[in-house]
Amino acid sequence: MKYRRSGARVLLGSILSVVCVVSAPALHAAGAKKSAAGWKVPRTADGKPDLQGNWSNATLTQLERAVEQGDRKVLTAEEARKIEGAAADHVEENAKPTDPKLGIQDLPKDCGYGFSGTNCGYNNFWVDRGTQVIRIYGEPRSSIITEPANGRIPGLTPAAGKEAAARMAAFRKGAGPVDGPEVRSLGERCLTSFGSSAGPPMLPLMYNNTYSIVQTPDTVMILVEMIHDARVVRIGAKHVPGNVKKWYGDSIGHWEGDTLVVETTNFHPMQTFRGLGPDRKVTERFTRVSADQILYQFKVEDPALTQPFAGELPMNATPDLMYEYACHEGNYALPGILAGAREEEKLSGGKSVKQNEADNDKGE
Repeated sequence: MKYRRSGARVLLGSILSVVCVVSAPALHAAGAKKSAAGWKVPRTADGKPDLQGNWSNATLTQLERAVEQGDRKVLTAEEARKIEGAAADHVEENAKPTDPKLGIQDLPKDCGYGFSGTNCGYNNFWVDRGTQVIRIYGEPRSSIITEPANGRIPGLTPAAGKEAAARMAAFRKGAGPVDGPEVRSLGERCLTSFGSSAGPPMLPLMYNNTYSIVQTPDTVMILVEMIHDARVVRIGAKHVPGNVKKWYGDSIGHWEGDTLVVETTNFHPMQTFRGLGPDRKVTERFTRVSADQILYQFKVEDPALTQPFAGELPMNATPDLMYEYACHEGNYALPGILAGAREEEKLSGGKSVKQNEADNDKGE
């Protein structure tokens, strides 16, 4: 387990059954910026822009813009300072030692970032949300999403919404959320990353926001810290047949000047994103803009959407090494969840959790 505490790195031994890795914030220039005078894009042996190294997209900027901000893409300097100051204060407050005389009932009920009570196992000790908001060409951004203008992901069409619900119902086949391992999330089963860390699009999470890029003339490999996912982009290739579905989709790339353009289709039907199914197409652009930054841009298109959406954020160079996340489908939490559900069923006369919920809804 690797974690950050006041800038220090500590690598623990096998004191926990599941190893979680938390990256340090990147070398914070905090957003893509115009190339410094005299700086030249580094090149690989075959003359292509060199994107290799370890990068982090950790940021305080949220994915979607707050509704009250409307179409305002750029924050004021004061708003950016307020967000960054609040985050720094939160880290300082939660870094204070806990009084060993306190019992669990005395501990804070809210440990920040949406975690409270027993869920404070994921408190600030583990979190890696960066220290600054995104700045693109010096502009502090209010959201990662840039299109549509309101900075929010558009909804599904009515027909697509019904189809997504039917697809989930068919998958679960009447099962409750704890009836078996198959109905737990892919991230919890350690099959793919949580959220959209591996993507595409590749989006920051509460921790494990490091990416390691390795290039050859015909391949770009992106190793993702979360769930040790590996995306392989085939340069100059054609997509595999439409009936071949892959985790993270089928990614092919080409160079447009100094920008790597990656198009991904053929997503596995179980790997959804915001209700989108396997028919989506994601186009990504990777542009090395300085010695320590890559500007990452993406666009998501899907007939299920009322309109496409796009976004951008910097990937900041980091000197940190990437440690194995070591998540696996033998995760002790999963048997514990299922065993707890079976015990509840015994205590309730053999009824499943879902049956109990239905009975409660009926007032039985």
